[in-house]
Amino acid sequence: MKLLHDAPLLRAKLEQFQFESMLDLSKPVPFTLQQYEPGEIILHEGFSTNSLLFLVQGKIKVTSSIETGKSLLLRFGHPFSIIGDIELIRSVPVQSQIEAVNECLFIGLSFDYIKLHEMTNARFMSTLLDHLSYKLQTCTTASRVNLLASVENRFASYLMSTMSPGSNPAFGMELKTDHIGEIASLLGTTHRHLNRVMFAFTQKGILERNGQTLRILDWNAMETASNGIRYE
Repeated sequence: MKLLHDAPLLRAKLEQFQFESMLDLSKPVPFTLQQYEPGEIILHEGFSTNSLLFLVQGKIKVTSSIETGKSLLLRFGHPFSIIGDIELIRSVPVQSQIEAVNECLFIGLSFDYIKLHEMTNARFMSTLLDHLSYKLQTCTTASRVNLLASVENRFASYLMSTMSPGSNPAFGMELKTDHIGEIASLLGTTHRHLNRVMFAFTQKGILERNGQTLRILDWNAMETASNGIRYE
């Protein structure tokens, strides 16, 4: 994690995400600007945290550990996600592991400041309630998918949650060999089973696998396979 001392960037992000709608910015507020690199762990499950973090740039991956020591995918987070809200309200250790998918930028605000100045702020608490209810919804969806959906559905949902064709028809995604095992674990399956699923998708012309590169060829078919479910 790198602390950035960039007042213009902080002001721009505060304005972009309308922080004035939930906090009184006419008084000094001890914000921090934090940058994380791709793959960096932002919060470790089971550890303590002392700040509320507002994601204002980048993408995060949220996972939860299970008794076997492996992790299951809960969701991907995009701006304007909030992390640390459950820990703030319930005074509990970090409930999920948060990892930066790409370069991420957060605005941080310490729990101590919030508890002294913002816990009676209806606008601020309403924002937290919105985000908490959304997390409940996504966790319920993730639990249903992980318990009931086939590996094919889960993998298609994973790809559709992490990839977007955008305006680039040649858009692709590289999956290194060691990452396949990690993805299999996140989806609650085995490396071998996930390889079989990928092979089936390539045989149907939905995916192209060339060395360490995996590319979606038929977005409509992949959307169908995902049943419209997203880890988001």
